[in-house]
Amino acid sequence: MDQNKSHLLIVEDDSELAQWMREYLIAKDYRVSLCDRGDSAVKFIQQHHPDIVILDGMLPGLDGIDVCKAVRPEFTNAIIMVTARDEEIDEVLGLEMGADDYLTKPVRARALLTRIRKHLDRQTSLKQADVKVTSSAPTQRLVFNNLVIDKLAMEVLLNGIQIKLSSNEFDVLWLLAEQAGQLVTREQLVHQLRGFDYDGFDRSIDLRISRLRKKLGDEPAQPFRIKTIWGKGYLFAKDAWK
Repeated sequence: MDQNKSHLLIVEDDSELAQWMREYLIAKDYRVSLCDRGDSAVKFIQQHHPDIVILDGMLPGLDGIDVCKAVRPEFTNAIIMVTARDEEIDEVLGLEMGADDYLTKPVRARALLTRIRKHLDRQTSLKQADVKVTSSAPTQRLVFNNLVIDKLAMEVLLNGIQIKLSSNEFDVLWLLAEQAGQLVTREQLVHQLRGFDYDGFDRSIDLRISRLRKKLGDEPAQPFRIKTIWGKGYLFAKDAWK
């Protein structure tokens, strides 16, 4: 098996759907593994660290949301949730627990492939940034009193303690911190992080911000570190990191 190919894990208990996705993605030149239980998926992800996880919401053993919750503290690659129910609550819960994207069933081949390629491209760009830094490169390390954000190491330290973030959470934080003290609109965040124009309904950015606030000790009711500018976007406070 070619170890240079991107490794995808499909976690799906519908064997017919799982085999269809596996065959389709193998034909697109990916390396594909299958799990049909949530508890088995947790062990597999922790052991093999696949490039992308395509995760069904309803599974035996552990459901998809619990799988996200279990692996997200250490797993920084993309998780794409798949739900059989076209309900916002499924999407919201999945994104809150650490999923990076979502699809609803029936899964469309082109939509699945587009999501996979988008997340792999982002992960590749982050890895390439680690080895292409020169003395004339843009700032790769931001310091705000007791908060240190290191883009090369993908590391965040607050009061000397490492804060574990997913790659997508780190992307949001870096974009906001680069423009500290300035409004960053939802349109800008969606366009840069999701690759398409904001339609007024996408909740994924808001949920990433919510996760960031919890991890960075911000007040959920009255955030003072990553402020919400109602109806517009967010502002990263320069002097709130003491």
